Formats: sequence, structure tokens, C-alpha cells
Amino acid sequence: MKEPPRPANEDDRLQALRQLLILDTPPEERFDRLAAFAAEEFDMPIVLLSLIDEDRQWFKARVGLDVCETGRGISFCGHAILQDETMVVPDATLDDRFVDNPMVTGDPHIHFYAGAPLKMPGGQNIGTLCLIDRAPRQLDEVDLAILASLRDLAVEELVRRAHEEAAP
Repeated sequence: MKEPPRPANEDDRLQALRQLLILDTPPEERFDRLAAFAAEEFDMPIVLLSLIDEDRQWFKARVGLDVCETGRGISFCGHAILQDETMVVPDATLDDRFVDNPMVTGDPHIHFYAGAPLKMPGGQNIGTLCLIDRAPRQLDEVDLAILASLRDLAVEELVRRAHEEAAP
């Protein structure tokens, strides 16, 4: 297993995440609906709106997973935030970064992962909208475009929520 490295802009990224005032907040329908729609659209057993802080990935919305966070060191999303395009892992059991990851070798037995980075207006990737399956899969160009659109909606909602929280 390869622990994800920290992005070069880690301090700015964490600042952008903190400014959202969203970490450890209760579930919200707007994010839960988005995750549920993605699960239905892609026929995925697990969909997460994952935010990456210093030491963990925390799930603002989740379908098909009971835990609300995992360690950053074992996260797929920690790798996905290092790039601007969707990171697709067709079969994690064949990928050197993840082959011995406890989330691959044990519950939830991840094989497929696709994570679309949540890019804030300042350019920082703070997390992902990710699709997870227990079987190997592929996404075609149409699927990638739909996932990118859903990711963009998630970012818009995150920004909108932050403005609502900041309003007097």
C-alpha cells in the first residue's frame, strides 16, 4: 500500500476546506440526494462525498457505507485530490498503490474506484465525489462526463452552503 503524498498546496487546501465550516456537521439532504442519485445513476453500491483534512477522510454524504470517516493514509481519495481529472482505478487488486490496502483486502472489499476531485474556486482540491464497487469496472466517456457534472454540482452546493453559514 502506498500512502498518498501531501499536495504541494496542502496549507492552502486545508484553509479552503476549513472555510467551508462543514467538517463534522450533520447529514444534509442536498448532499445525501446527490450521493443517492449517483448511486442510482451508476448502479454503484457505495458513493461518498469525501472531504480530506489533515489526518482523515470524512464523509459529508454516503451511500452503502456505515462509517463516517477513515484514515487519510489508507484513502483512495487522498490520491485522487493530487490531480484535477477523475482518478479511475478499474481493479484495485491489480494496482500497486492499493493491492494490500485494508479497504481492498477487507471490508468494504473495494475493487473499483472513481474519484472526481472537488476543486474549490481558488483551485484547491478538498475531497472527491467518488464511486466504489466491490467488483472491477470501467467508466466510459459519457459516465465520466456525468460524474464530472455531479461533482460540479457538489462543489456549487458546498460553496452555497458556506455562504449561507457566513451570512448574518
